[in-house]
This record gives sequence, structure tokens and C-alpha cells, in this order.
Amino acid sequence: MKRIYISTINKLFNFFAGLLILLLAACSFEKETGFNRFMQNVTAHYNILYNADEILRQKQETYAATYIDEYADVLSVYQDTVAHNGTADKDLEAVIFRANTIINEKEQSKYIGSAYLVMGKANYFDGKFFDAVELFNYVIHSFPTEIRLTQEAYAWKIRALLYLNNTREAKATLDSALSDFTKKKHLPAGVYAAALQYNINIQNYTEAETAAKKAIGLTKNADEKLRWTFILGQLQELNHEADDALLSYNRVAKSNASFEMAFNANLNRIRIQQMHNGVKVNRIDLLLSLLKDENNIDFNDQIYFQVAEIYAANKDIPNALKYYKLSVHSSLKNQNQKGLAYLRIADIDFNNRADYVNAKKYYDSTLINLPPAYPGYQTIQKKSNNLQVLVDKLQIIAREDTLQNLAKLDELARAKAIDSLVNAHVLQQPTTATVVNTGNSGSASGLASPVNRLQAQPRAATGSSFYFYNAVAVSQGYAEFKRKWGNRKLEDNWRKASKGNNNSVTGNTNLAIAGMTDPDAPTADKPKNTNQIPSGNYRQQLLQDLPTTTALLEQSNARIYNAYLDMANFYRDVLEEKKEAITNYELLLTKYPNDPNKAPIYYSLYRLYSDIDAAKSDNYKNRILKAYPETVYAKVIIDPGYSKKLDDKDAQLTEAYNKLYDLYSHKNFDQVIINADSLLKQYPANKYTPQIYYLRVVASGYLEKVTPFRAELQQIANAYPNDLLITPLVKQHLAYVDANLPELSAQPFAIMNTDTTSALFIPPVEYEKDAVFNRNRQFSTIIEKPAEKPTEKPMVPGVIKPADAANQQITATAAPEKASTLFNEHDSTNYYFVINVSTGTIDLSSSRFGVGQYNRINFRANTISHQLKTVGADNQLIYVGPLRNLNAAKDYARGIIPLMPQIMKVPADKYSFFIVTKENLDKLADKKILDDYIEYYQQTLLK
Repeated sequence: MKRIYISTINKLFNFFAGLLILLLAACSFEKETGFNRFMQNVTAHYNILYNADEILRQKQETYAATYIDEYADVLSVYQDTVAHNGTADKDLEAVIFRANTIINEKEQSKYIGSAYLVMGKANYFDGKFFDAVELFNYVIHSFPTEIRLTQEAYAWKIRALLYLNNTREAKATLDSALSDFTKKKHLPAGVYAAALQYNINIQNYTEAETAAKKAIGLTKNADEKLRWTFILGQLQELNHEADDALLSYNRVAKSNASFEMAFNANLNRIRIQQMHNGVKVNRIDLLLSLLKDENNIDFNDQIYFQVAEIYAANKDIPNALKYYKLSVHSSLKNQNQKGLAYLRIADIDFNNRADYVNAKKYYDSTLINLPPAYPGYQTIQKKSNNLQVLVDKLQIIAREDTLQNLAKLDELARAKAIDSLVNAHVLQQPTTATVVNTGNSGSASGLASPVNRLQAQPRAATGSSFYFYNAVAVSQGYAEFKRKWGNRKLEDNWRKASKGNNNSVTGNTNLAIAGMTDPDAPTADKPKNTNQIPSGNYRQQLLQDLPTTTALLEQSNARIYNAYLDMANFYRDVLEEKKEAITNYELLLTKYPNDPNKAPIYYSLYRLYSDIDAAKSDNYKNRILKAYPETVYAKVIIDPGYSKKLDDKDAQLTEAYNKLYDLYSHKNFDQVIINADSLLKQYPANKYTPQIYYLRVVASGYLEKVTPFRAELQQIANAYPNDLLITPLVKQHLAYVDANLPELSAQPFAIMNTDTTSALFIPPVEYEKDAVFNRNRQFSTIIEKPAEKPTEKPMVPGVIKPADAANQQITATAAPEKASTLFNEHDSTNYYFVINVSTGTIDLSSSRFGVGQYNRINFRANTISHQLKTVGADNQLIYVGPLRNLNAAKDYARGIIPLMPQIMKVPADKYSFFIVTKENLDKLADKKILDDYIEYYQQTLLK
């Protein structure tokens, strides 16, 4: 009994003694003692930091597993890009929490710097690259003695800067990393890998090759070594080192690399191999032999593509096109590969065959399949948009020709023909709807069908925001799904790997998208509608648009004439295709021999032939001088400086401002500053003074940091508080700068946007979601209202001259008993405000820039736009819209008209204003119809 009692006492004593020791230790952990440092180091390293690093490692492995490599381009050094949808990542939040635990609670630990580095990596993986850069900076500057840590921070900082497209600071960081550690034996592979990615980004492939070799030699990671060796082979190819590239590809092909990488290494090896054992290699046969291997079925598109590339390099265009198209149709998973094949076909049509309509179709397919981040995507998009002009004009011609042919038929034959068109319309309507809703209405694929010709005229959109009614959203989602999963049948367990190569895609939606993205899709593959679709409206449209009277036939011919003229001008000015331009101009002269407006056509032909056929050039010159001696064209021929001598009291100032804007639009910012200072001295206190100062300050913003830029903006706001055009815009800039000052201060220059015609500031992706600048901003909104009754004539602005703009009273009047039957107000939900400039020889770029400034002050981005339309030889229309009802158009007119003397950089007597519906705007094909509309406008609305 006594023994048990003593044992119990000992146990209790030991327990309380241990508890007391722990309490005393806990109370003293904040003291700087060796024991405390040891305990904090142990817990920080083996518990907190280890777990955080493990989470990041798993996160990076996940990104790498889902990363899609584009072997047609130089591979990315890193496989860590991921789409950020704004949803919090709990894993990365856990890493940041652990890092903060070390920083806040383990202050005696030697792992504080590691905690900041881990926090920077977590922000990097979360897409918060600005924050990541700051954290890596802190590590570099706060822990300079921890060499391994700062080396790693340098590498990660360069990676983050490259994702921000800040190559200038990335270069400075790389230089610092290399100079800081030149005395050390070795730099870590990460720094050379960052140098490799930097040099790839700036396309300095020689330096990239050097960095790749060093990174490969230093890395101990087998996967990195193989990936960087493949990249080395690609770089050696670009540097015309075929033998070295072959060695690099052979190393990868014979290694335990992934099947896809090994296949592409072998593919590239075959493509560049010229000789084998002293015998010339038939590369095409070797490539085609790869098709026999069933394991390569997922890569047949790449095989065909490489064959096509060889044919294209040998100028064998027919075979190149054949294999590019085979690449498209054999593509199962790789959307980018399909997009590249479409791009090559489009470029051949554009550059080699001058088939611009077909090129437009393939550029559209390219844009659907390639991601927006693809290098050159914006250039492709711009080219596609430009070619849309040709497609639109050809559709107008086809439509009017079809309507005229119908009008020539007798009643019975016409009824039969219309029945046939209506039936075709019913069958093709689903596919057509898909194309129209993409925002690329007027697809060239519709030219072959009379139905599509007749549907070329745009109709009001439904405005639905439901996802599956938006073909663009559906097609993008479909493309993203195919990129990840390939073609999969709609059935249970579709995720199973065995389904991966299933090439049967069910559902009308998928078929419609396939038909939309593939210009070569056979008709049988396009969806047919088995449901009855009401066709009464379509039939009624045909009957209403038939040119059955002399007046309607003249209007139809005018639209055809104007379409041919626009095409000729487009070939001349945009595509710089002289032969095509000449063909269309001379076609106009043949089709319309009695055209009274031949002078501008003669002048264009005189200029186009000047470098091709001097005799024909002289012929057209003499025609102008003989038949049109009083026109501006004759006077310019006689005196090339005539256009500069046009009588206007502000001509010199306007010309000087236009030159200044031209320098700005061409990004000659240093010269803008010099010329602006000179102009302000020469013309002090002129009507353009605030705009001149504004161009000067913006030009400076491209060359200086944000602090002096902000000060100069504030000077404009203080100096011109009552200015209604520039000062409100400057205040918007100031608000944005103040709301985003930390981010802008980190930039090398205040303005990083390279598009001088758009808004100055594009918020970083991380800050777009809840930009402070947008929280309390008030915008004009376009409110949808029911169409106004035709019997109630609303108040509208008249054809107002600038001199009377400020005092113009907008009044309502009753409609007269007689009005033109050509125009109507049926299209009451699609209005435009129009500036009618009555000269065809003045460049309106600077004036349109002013209109854009006004729009940016008063409207949200992309809600309205301003475009240019030429009417005959002597009228240019700047039209702004769409404005969804007449009240919105009137409000817009009331706001902008008082500012027109500041906005327009043309003589004051050369422009006027009016409002027009889209339907009536499309009818303004020549000067006579424009004059008729102005008369109709005044008689109907302003009398």
C-alpha cells in the first residue's frame, strides 16, 4: 500500500514539474536565447515552411500536368500559367498564412527571408504578379547575405516581370542577378532559366541558346533537363544550326521524355534532316511514314502540318494547301495546331493567291481556334476586320444583283423563284443564325448562296445575354473544352480516358460551331432544321426590297456602284493592291458610262498607272484636264500644292495641329513635345491650346514616371477649369492615377498602353475586377425604350452649321404632307449622330480623335464607336453610334455640338450635323441621295 502511494506521488510530481517547465519555457520563448532560436528554427523549418513548400510543389505539379504545350512555337520555359477567375485559392491562402506565421511568431528564426520568398511564390501562382514582384524585391534587398535565397528571389522576380510584359525591368533584374554573383562558382539553374525565358520573349535567340546550355548543365531535375534540351533544339534551329539541333532532338527522342515530347522531337528531327548515312533524305516520305503508327493518331495533324510546311518552303502551293487542310481535318485535340493550319491557308490566300474573300473566312477560323494570347493575334484580328469591308461590299453587290434579277421576272416566275429562296432560307436558317450572332456578320461563306446574299442586310439583335444564345461564348467554351478533352460523345462517364479519341461529336450546337469554324466543312455536315420555321417575314422582306420601279432600280444601282467604289478604294488604300484597284475602277467606268462623277475615278487611275503604264496614266490625266478642268483634281494636277492653299483663316493652325497629332499617332513622342512647345509659342491662347497641352503631356507620359506626369495633368486641370473637352478627360486620368498610384509607380513609364488611339490606361488584370477608379464613376447610359409612334414627330437636331451650334434651339415641328418615299423611320432603335464633312481631300484622323475623347468622357468603353463613311467624291461622314433610341441620339447631339469648334480640325464652313437611322444611313450611296436625305430630314422633322 505504501509502495503504491509513493509511486503515485512520483507520477504526479513528474507531471506537474514537466508542466511547470513548459510554462516557464513558453513564457521565455520571446527572449533571445539559443534555446528559443533553436526551437523556432525547428518549428519554422520542419513544420511550417516544409508544409508550405509541399503545397507549392503540388500546386506546380498540378499546373504542369494540365499545361498544354504548343510545339509549333518555342516552348515556354515554365509550365505554370493558369487562368485566374477571381475565386480564392484555399491552398495558396494556406501558404500565405503559414508564411505570415513565421514572420509574426518566429521572429528569431533564420527562415524569415524564406517565408517572404514563399509568400511571393504564392502570389505569383495566384496571378498577383505586382505583389509577387514587391515581395521578391523585399527578399533581395533585406537578406543580401543569404545568397541562395536572393538567387532564387531574382529568378522568380524575373518570371513575374515577364508575365507583366515588363521586359525592361526584367532585363535590369537579370543584369543585377548576374553581376551580384559573378564571383561565385555557379549561379543556380533558375537564374539561367529566367534568362532563357527573357531572351525567348525578346526573340534574342543567340543569347537564349547560351542561357539554355548553362541552365541544362546546372539543373538536377530530369524533367527540366529534357524540356530545356528540347527548347535548345528549337533555338538552334532558329539560329540555323541544324546539326546541333539534330543532336538536341535526338537526346530527347531517345530519352524517357513524355510520348508527346519525344514524338515532337522525332518530328522536328525528320523535318530538318537533310542527309542520312551520306544519302539525301526524303523528309516528306519519312514524315508520312509516321502516319502508319497507331500511337501517333493524336498527332496526325502535326505530321500533315510539317509536310505542308516543307511544300510551302519549296513554293509548291497546291500541295501545301492540300496538307494544311488535311492537318485541319485530322485535328482531334490540338486547337492551336488547327488554328495555325487555318492561319497558313489564310496567308496563302492573302499573299499568294490574292483571294481576299477566302482569306477572310480562314482568318475568322484562325481567330476562333487560337487563344487571344497567341503572338500576333491582334494583327490577325485587324487583318480579318479589314477584309470584312470587302466581304460586306461583295454581299451588297450579290444581294442587289439577286433582287434586280427577281424584279425582271414575270409574276409567275418570280413567285417560283421566291418560293425556292424561302425554302432554302428555312433549311439554312440555324447555321446562318450562328454565323450572324458571332459578331462577324457577312461571312464570306454566304456569297455562294442567294439566300445569304439576301440576308446580308443587318437586323436588330435580340440583346439576349443567355450563355447558349451567345454563339461567341459557346464557340469559345467549345474550343476550350476540345483543347482539354478532345472530341467526346455526350454520354455518361465521358471523362474516361478511353473516350479521348472519340471523334463523334453529337448535338446541333457542336455541328453548328464546326460549320462556323471550318470554311471547308461539306454541306452535308451542316445542321438542317427539321422544325417548321415561320418564313412569312422573310418572304415579305424580299417583296418589299424588289426594285420594281425606276426610282428603286436607280437606288439599287447606286448601292452597287458605291460598293464597287468602296472596294476599289480599299484595294488602293488598305491592301495596296494596285491591279485589283485598277480592275474595280475600270469596271465602274464600263458598267456606268454615263456616271457624272468620273473625275475622282480618273484621278485614282492616273495615280495608280503612274508607276505601271505611263501612257495610260497620261490618258486619264488628260481626261480630267479636258472634261473636268474646274475640279479640285485638275487643280491638284496643275499645282500639287493647291490643296494647301485652300482659303481658311485657321488653315495654318489646323494644319500645324494635324501635323502634331500625326507625330503623336506615329509614337514620335520626343518630337511631339518639341513641336507642341513651338506651336504654343507661335499661336498663344489659340482655340486648340488645351488640346495641344494635352498631347504634350500624354507624349511625356510615355517617356517619364507617373509623378511628373500627374503634376502636368494637374496643371492642365488648373489652367483650364472651364474647358469641356480636355479638362473632364484629364480629371478622369487623375482619378485613375490616384486610385492606382502604387501599381503605376512600379512601372518604368506612366503610360504603358501602346495604342495611341484608345484609352490611355488599361488596368492590370488583377485590378480590373474592383477598380477604385470605376466605383463612383458616372457614365451616360443608353436606355432601351419602345419605338416611338410614327405619327409623333420627336425633337431632333437639324442640319446645323458650326457657327450656329452654340445657339441652336432644337424644336419640334409637324411633318409636311409630302415627303420622300426613299427614307423612313422604321428602324427606330438604331440611330447615329452624323458629322457631314463636305470635302474629300482632308484627313479626318485628328477630328475623329477629338470625337473619341468626347465619347470616353461620357460613355463606358465599347458602348458606342465612331466610324468613317465616304459618300461620293466630296463628302465624308463621321457617324457615331449605335444610339438605341431617338432621345439618346438627341441627347448626344446636344452634348457634342457646342464642342465641335474644338473637336473638328477642318474649316468651319465644311461640316454640318444630322441624325439618321442605320437603315437610312446605308442608303446614302452618293451625293445626290445624301442631298435628298438632308431635304427629307428638313421637310419631315425641321420645317
